[in-house]
Amino acid sequence: MFIALSLIVVGETVARKLFSFSLQGADELGGYILAVGSGLAFTIAFVERAHIRIDLIQALLPATARALLDWVSVVSMAALALLLAYVGWLVVDETIEFRSNAPTPWATPLIYPQGIWYATLVIFALVALAAAVRATWMLLRGRSAQMVAEFGPKSAQDELAAELEDLNKR
Repeated sequence: MFIALSLIVVGETVARKLFSFSLQGADELGGYILAVGSGLAFTIAFVERAHIRIDLIQALLPATARALLDWVSVVSMAALALLLAYVGWLVVDETIEFRSNAPTPWATPLIYPQGIWYATLVIFALVALAAAVRATWMLLRGRSAQMVAEFGPKSAQDELAAELEDLNKR
């Protein structure tokens, strides 16, 4: 999606400069692609444990305290994801109610791009909710080490190992 958008923007820029011609809608398409891409990126970053976390103190804590902080982190992320899905639904519901179209030359019925965007938010919410349920189950079973391994922030060694593995694949 992003590569296609880049090519469209380049084409739009060249067409404007050289031929005084505009595709009329590259910015609209860009907004839709960024919205859908961000929703997907939320899920990918969550699964890959790539969201930014400050773990300076966490590494010094005992395993039980680290597990509790990881549980709070996962549950907080699930709550945020559910809030995003709820607010996204309010936007989509209003779009359906008013049969809204984009105020652009394309006059796109907004239910289509917003529906796809909303689907990415629902996917994020479901993934985060499933992780929160799993983390809660681990916490209640006393599986601190497993919780830290699955839901804790990646250590510098983990990130280095992943980068070296990626380098070897290339």
